[in-house]
Amino acid sequence: MKKRADTSQSVDRDARSLPKAYDPKQHEEGIYHLWETTGYFNPDKLPKRFRSGRTRLKKHFSIVMPPPNTTGRLHLGHASSIAYEDLMVRFKRLCGYRALYLPGTDHAAIATQNKVEKMLAAEGTDRFRLGREKFLDRVRAYVRESQGDIKEQVRRSGASCDWSREAYTFDEVSSRVVNEVFVQMYEDGLIYRGDRIVNWCTRCQSTLADDEVQYVERTTPFYYLKYGPVVIGTARPETKFQDKVIVVHPDDERYRKLQGTSFEVPWIEGMVHTRVIVDRAVDPKLGTGAMTITPAHSFEDFELAKKYGIDIVQIIGTDGKLTEAAGLMKGLLVTEARKRVVDILRAKGLILKIDETYVHNLSVCYRCDTPVEPLVSKQWFVDVNKKVPGRGRSLKQLAIARVRSGDIAIIPDRFKKVYFHWLENLHDWCISRQIWWGHRIPVWYSRNLTSNKPSKMYVGLKPPVGDGWAQDPDTLDTWFSSATWTFSTLLDRDHKKYRTFDQWLRRSRDMQRFHPTSVLETGYDIIFFWVARMILVTEYVVREKPFDSVYLHGLVRDKQGRKMSKSLDNGIDPNDMIDRYGADALRLSLVIGSSPGQDVRLYEEKVAGYRNFVNKLWNISRFILGSVDAREQAVRKPRPRSIADAWILSRFDGLVRTVTEALSKYRFSQAGEALYAFTWQELADWYVETSKIESSRSRDAKKTIDQVLLYILERLLVLWHPFAPFVSEVLWRELGMKDSLMVAEWPRSRRRSRRPSAAIQEFETLRAVITTIRNIRAENDIPAAAALPVRIDGWRAASRQQAIIERLGRCRFEPDIQNAKEIRGDGFSVVADVTVDMSDKNKDELRAYVGRLATKLAHQDFLKNAPPAVIEQEKKKLAEARKRLGE
Repeated sequence: MKKRADTSQSVDRDARSLPKAYDPKQHEEGIYHLWETTGYFNPDKLPKRFRSGRTRLKKHFSIVMPPPNTTGRLHLGHASSIAYEDLMVRFKRLCGYRALYLPGTDHAAIATQNKVEKMLAAEGTDRFRLGREKFLDRVRAYVRESQGDIKEQVRRSGASCDWSREAYTFDEVSSRVVNEVFVQMYEDGLIYRGDRIVNWCTRCQSTLADDEVQYVERTTPFYYLKYGPVVIGTARPETKFQDKVIVVHPDDERYRKLQGTSFEVPWIEGMVHTRVIVDRAVDPKLGTGAMTITPAHSFEDFELAKKYGIDIVQIIGTDGKLTEAAGLMKGLLVTEARKRVVDILRAKGLILKIDETYVHNLSVCYRCDTPVEPLVSKQWFVDVNKKVPGRGRSLKQLAIARVRSGDIAIIPDRFKKVYFHWLENLHDWCISRQIWWGHRIPVWYSRNLTSNKPSKMYVGLKPPVGDGWAQDPDTLDTWFSSATWTFSTLLDRDHKKYRTFDQWLRRSRDMQRFHPTSVLETGYDIIFFWVARMILVTEYVVREKPFDSVYLHGLVRDKQGRKMSKSLDNGIDPNDMIDRYGADALRLSLVIGSSPGQDVRLYEEKVAGYRNFVNKLWNISRFILGSVDAREQAVRKPRPRSIADAWILSRFDGLVRTVTEALSKYRFSQAGEALYAFTWQELADWYVETSKIESSRSRDAKKTIDQVLLYILERLLVLWHPFAPFVSEVLWRELGMKDSLMVAEWPRSRRRSRRPSAAIQEFETLRAVITTIRNIRAENDIPAAAALPVRIDGWRAASRQQAIIERLGRCRFEPDIQNAKEIRGDGFSVVADVTVDMSDKNKDELRAYVGRLATKLAHQDFLKNAPPAVIEQEKKKLAEARKRLGE
């Protein structure tokens, strides 16, 4: 433990010097300022014990904060992440590690642009009127303000971040990294530009990655249409204008005669010449087993069209309206066109049936909930299936192998299946976005002066020399830049001194010390969005894993288990909870009771309950600080004088083992629950109450108790610090400690003994006896003021512990119980081999009860007629009653 600053000033301090209740508002801001002033958030500025001497560990621990979007206030998901991450960092720092918690923010391209565009719309303007540069200036100003708000909220939560290393996915370093990675992947043939079908949001006017598309169930009409000799089914007849190919399964006997034929069929705008092809991609059990191909508006149909050389004609444009291919319906919105097409088909007698109960999984944009259109578009893609030069595997194979080998642990382990399934089915990753806010694609085109069309393309880190070059207007997918997060954040900020990207990667000091990072902590809902892409990109660029472990927390839900949303008005603002109950209470409510990969319920009463516990810890400490005579006596482990001393020191040793092991294995709730139980029950309810009696016996007893209380309090505050950093730091300073609690030493425990000592066994029996007496009082509704007579048989130490039993059990010893006041109901109970007797009358009643049961079970009529379950129940009652009598 750390030395105290000036123990002479604290010797005579009493409990009245601390308020009766802990007020977070009076301490939290000042404590965080104290932490920042020490510089200990920076692992390079930790005290000497982290660098030299016998405790030199040369161990590093690092977590790079999942960057919150620069779109406003943090939500409970962020608060949950920060609680777990800071808990791990503080624990490792206390264990002597050079712990780095690196903060940062995400420019969040689509989300941030949407936010600013809404602001402009409210002002009566838009980005096109402003122009690209003025619009980007406006976004930058918004981001700066948002980043300030986010940093304030992170500080309020108690996160011990190294702000000197703060990163941003759109800062100068990140921009160079993104460009370097793009160019490198392009030169390796892993990035290409081509026409492929993509997810298109007509509201955002941009592409979306597959996992940025959400699905909502909608009931919509499903149409069965006559298409020549076959029947096809569709929920979107407005896309069928140019369908000219029927595809069936080669083994489907229903269509055997049609295979390879062609013919004319009446259709939406007259006769259409169609042909029939076969492919095993068709499911003969789905619908009628026959389908027409709509290449430009279906991912599956697009692949079939490429396979068989079928024309790809776009029916719906990027604005969500029908194109020229729809003939007279050009310019209509999808919903209008659908109604018009249905009317035409009905008039021609081509609608055979309409199912009005069809439940359709409608794809919508994850940012604005607009229905997503699958469209063919010329975009930039990462080829995830092509072998990486010199590696012999594709990008997704490299990412799969890294986890499958066990090199990266995913906690909980069941999410490995989810990870593998997603990667194994991963298509080429579309990385271009048609928005202005984001990393501009490092590609330039020269223009043909005659046709004004691009004639040459240049890919590079800097613009090509000469006039007539224009940069690609598109920006990169946000996940492309955030996929580099673990290593881009650890690269030397002075990047210009490195001539090549490889030198920068290999020579940056933080990369050598802190990469791979130790843990990525995030929600299980973005294992696809982010986790898999980080592994994929880092494996390619750095040739190592981005982190050792992935800890996945669950979603935060309301009291009824519902997802928090604006529509339900059931959301909780973490800042409001901190204002009302303090950051420690919020952190405890998010961690204790949770488990990895499982959703957690949070509601105000739960946070208020942990505020009460924080106050309990405060008052326990307040009692100790006000009752001990000398604080400097707790530096070394005291030698116990009483059985209570031996018991609490043994229990604390066990607590240290439990908490250390649990935190090391990411069992955060188990550690918190053990701390909670020890603090409230074993320390406060048993040892503190017992010590009040023991300390009156002699000066030596009082001195030992003071030593024990201070010894445990010091170390207990260290154990609590990762969970409740603010209140533990305040109390640490009240102990007169010279340095901050966050750089104290984590307690060590002795090896667990195989058999508890006689003193510990005696105290456990004492607890059991007192608990039994209390239970008897509660069961019989005995008034608190009544000092009840007790006789304890079978325990030699009872007379030695008489004072404690009488005080804590609110009773008095009576050798002759017959002269005692009678007690209604059950009057005695057996604890191990010890009998606590409180009434002879009750014994007589129990003997009579045993006699009645024995007679009943001996009666042949009862045994013959009663159900076996009833007979068995009566036998159990008899056995229990005889046990209580000691028979």
